[in-house]
Amino acid sequence: MDFDELADVDELADVAAGPMRSVTIVADKGQSPVRIDKFLIDHMANTSRNKIQQAADAGSIAVNGKVVKSNYKVKPNDTIVITYNTPEYDNTIVPENIPLDIVYEDDELMVVNKPAGMVVHPGCGNFNGTLINAVAWHLKDNPTFDANDPQVGLVHRIDKNTSGLLVVAKTAYAKAFLGKQFFNKTTKRTYNAVVWGTLKENEGTVVGNIARNPRNRLQMAVTADETVGKHAVTHYKVLERLSYVSLIECNLETGRTHQIRVHMKHIGHILFNDDVYGGDEILKGTQFNKYSQFVRNCFKICPRQALHAKTLGFVHPTTGEMMNFDSQLPDDFQALLAAWRNYSSSSAAYSG
Repeated sequence: MDFDELADVDELADVAAGPMRSVTIVADKGQSPVRIDKFLIDHMANTSRNKIQQAADAGSIAVNGKVVKSNYKVKPNDTIVITYNTPEYDNTIVPENIPLDIVYEDDELMVVNKPAGMVVHPGCGNFNGTLINAVAWHLKDNPTFDANDPQVGLVHRIDKNTSGLLVVAKTAYAKAFLGKQFFNKTTKRTYNAVVWGTLKENEGTVVGNIARNPRNRLQMAVTADETVGKHAVTHYKVLERLSYVSLIECNLETGRTHQIRVHMKHIGHILFNDDVYGGDEILKGTQFNKYSQFVRNCFKICPRQALHAKTLGFVHPTTGEMMNFDSQLPDDFQALLAAWRNYSSSSAAYSG
């Protein structure tokens, strides 16, 4: 099963740069045509799809001496050389005594409400202080849970600066059972977001393949080429219109990296204060200094993209019960809404 299918909106952190390593693989004489990224995943142990894609984007995959892209079809007897960085840090997950907001817990799983600013899993620049480090500490006396065992732990992910609900599997069976639900898109997940602008329709659906933006490695983007990227579907509904921003609810049909952030930008409604996609600029409104100061204050009130994983629903792996969880909007999100509601009502009263 492809873990990227399970990731909500996974972090874009790359492995820390370390010594360069080259691997040479010669395709069998009976090799059938297959994309080189899939070929390498099948033939290289402990190497992720993201790592191979990074190597392809950097021009670090060559076939018979010529650089190729990730969609190159491997042929019989091809000599493939991939060059990439090896990590120069110890990626062992160490238990850390970090507070957790545990919404629910039993012998099979935990549901955690992650705060904004916390990375879910160690990666480049974030080797400790992550959610999984905190989980490892919480379960340090559980002899059946090993945070370094990929068969247990996170079932899906959300971005560092996105808050909200995550489920953590405490057993291999639970992770496989829950992972299948995410893969088959039978889980129930809704997010609340504040976006720039007023959406014309009360609800709608965004469909578009998502791939890494070739012009900005920190971004993902919707691609018009259906052979590139991953199929993604986001359903949205407007909950509240507040002058120059809108509060919306998003229902994920798929779980791609930065999916909501990318899809909303694609339809012209970037998430408020999303510094990766340009939402930390004043995109809508007036030219008055008073308004500009108000927006800058709002950026300080909620100093991250205004996105919260509010609800999570899944079938329990052992009881078969449908489990539904809901979380309150965090304080910074609520304060941001209060500010815009006050501005919106004041503007309406003034114009009236």
